[in-house]
Amino acid sequence: MPIEIKMPALSPTMEEGTLAKWLIKEGDTVKSGDLMAEIETDKATMEFEAVDEGVVGKILIAEGTDNVKVGTVIATLIAEGEDASAAVATPAPKAEAKAEPAPEPKAEAKPAPEVAAPAPSSAPAKTEGERVKASPLARRIAAEKGIELSALSGSGPNGRIVKADLDGAKAGAAPVARAETPAAAAPAPEGTPAPVAAAKPAAIPDIPHEAVKLSNVRKTIARRLTESKQTVPHIYLTLDIRLDALLKLRADLNAALEPRGVKLSVNDLLIKALAVSLMRVPKCNVMFTGDQLITFARADISVAVSAPSGLITPIITHADTKAISAISTEMKDLAGRAREQKLKPEEYQGGTASLSNMGMFGIKQFEAVINPPQGMIMAIGAGEKRPYIIDDALGIATVMSATGSFDHRAIDGADGAELMQAFKALVESPLAMVA
Repeated sequence: MPIEIKMPALSPTMEEGTLAKWLIKEGDTVKSGDLMAEIETDKATMEFEAVDEGVVGKILIAEGTDNVKVGTVIATLIAEGEDASAAVATPAPKAEAKAEPAPEPKAEAKPAPEVAAPAPSSAPAKTEGERVKASPLARRIAAEKGIELSALSGSGPNGRIVKADLDGAKAGAAPVARAETPAAAAPAPEGTPAPVAAAKPAAIPDIPHEAVKLSNVRKTIARRLTESKQTVPHIYLTLDIRLDALLKLRADLNAALEPRGVKLSVNDLLIKALAVSLMRVPKCNVMFTGDQLITFARADISVAVSAPSGLITPIITHADTKAISAISTEMKDLAGRAREQKLKPEEYQGGTASLSNMGMFGIKQFEAVINPPQGMIMAIGAGEKRPYIIDDALGIATVMSATGSFDHRAIDGADGAELMQAFKALVESPLAMVA
């Protein structure tokens, strides 16, 4: 009996994924631990290892296939002593077995054309059940011009009505509602209830362009950020922070750490400052669950990293107690593997709060979107020379703006303000972080 290789669940929340690339081919001998495929989940591309030994009998799912459900058989492995040709043919009977029930739906489908028999002869070729077959662009144009789609013959695949079929068609009042209703209803099951109003696809201007298929990562980013802004009441608190003391401490520490090959970034110290601040103000180190408020006993900081596939947030665990040098080393490793899409699920799932730094792009101040179910995220702007009051006199200092976004269901404004004060105090007197 061939061994079935099934689509694995590479994270606790994974329900489907993209089989991005096969690393083996039919006839290859594999053993436990060998890499078989690269699978794109909703957050990263991960390598899938073989568990059993044997010869690859049949690859059933082609690389590049999207939306492969967890548990789907993607390949077969021939056990020792099995005939390779027999194993390769094994999936064929399964396909036939699955095909046997197919005639029943076809038999049930036969009465449908009889009901539609009085309609024009082109109608059955254009309908899928009760729906006129037409491209989204054709539906939109028909809705705008009031054209009766059911009265047209489609020149597209399987009689589908396309844009060219609408040229010269006469307008009619009745089809407008009929054309819009299926179009609006179709996307609804795929999204959350709130975005239904935005289900109608945006019109693409007649301008030269390139269309790129959304990756699973980008789809997840879009879904999660939409849910965050729709369901989480954000409150934003901004203050200016003087960086001169932190920059001096960084220079001193880097000089001391140079023999070890460690070079601290400003971001490394800000991760530490946020973690310590959360422990000083535990009311902000929380998660809102709907009927519970969870307060965490340590600070795990999710740090926003821009990767080719989109934003991902690797986590520095125990950031409140970890040495800044350890944070720096760990952050460099996590950021590098995040950009290569090689993070493990436990390295980007979880976290008690987030930090997003856009200062390197010269962004002065911004408001970040909370990453649910976390309760807050700190947005860091660029450090720049600004006029600043020092000892009651006007001077020049290196100043940055920091904005905390807080989930107002879990964190009151006063508590958020207390956290911002604690963060400012630590950055302006950074020795407290290393004491």
